[in-house]
Amino acid sequence: MWMKIGIIGAGFVGQAVARLAVGNGHEVMISNSRGPETLFSMRSALGCEIGTAKQAAEFGDVVIVAVPLKAYRAVPVVPLVGKVVIDTNNYYPERDGAIAELDRQETTTSEMLAQHLPQSRIVKALNAIVMKDLATDGRSSGSPNRRALPIAGDETEAKTLVAHLVDEFGFDVVDVGALREGWRFERARPAYCVPLDKAALLQTLNATTRDEMVTEGAWRK
Repeated sequence: MWMKIGIIGAGFVGQAVARLAVGNGHEVMISNSRGPETLFSMRSALGCEIGTAKQAAEFGDVVIVAVPLKAYRAVPVVPLVGKVVIDTNNYYPERDGAIAELDRQETTTSEMLAQHLPQSRIVKALNAIVMKDLATDGRSSGSPNRRALPIAGDETEAKTLVAHLVDEFGFDVVDVGALREGWRFERARPAYCVPLDKAALLQTLNATTRDEMVTEGAWRK
């Protein structure tokens, strides 16, 4: 299924996703907050178009938000009305500053983005894997011990589209359920950035409790 994919954010996540999307035949535009002139080399390096955040939002059939969480309110609203938006955000207080409602576990990063984009179709995905693994761990469908990645969202059709994209990237998918369940694979949860096959990931996600966190940074080992 060929798609036009807009990417808002040109850091490690945005670049890794752009490479995979281009490699799977999709048309991609990547953007950042500083303007397309700062992305000149990425046009040839990644094989994609470059633009402003607004242009990337307008360009994409699917749009990936890959900016630091603290910048989520800068994501353009109007161009994303009705579109599937993939939220890759994770909350890192040392980068994003303390966010009280997240610290109190009253909401999730994706629900915050959904409040900012109330007419978009938000799916949480591609956040629970380090980018070097995203680039190297993908396997063809049906491969034994294929790594699985979790997604969450409130709309079945949007999740089906995102699951198809994740499968193209080389990973099985575990649907955790509604967007509010995205806390199960946020930063420092037992499944966060841990390579697991579909059965093991499902078991880990189902067993995760609200008070269960792993040691900060354990996923970097």
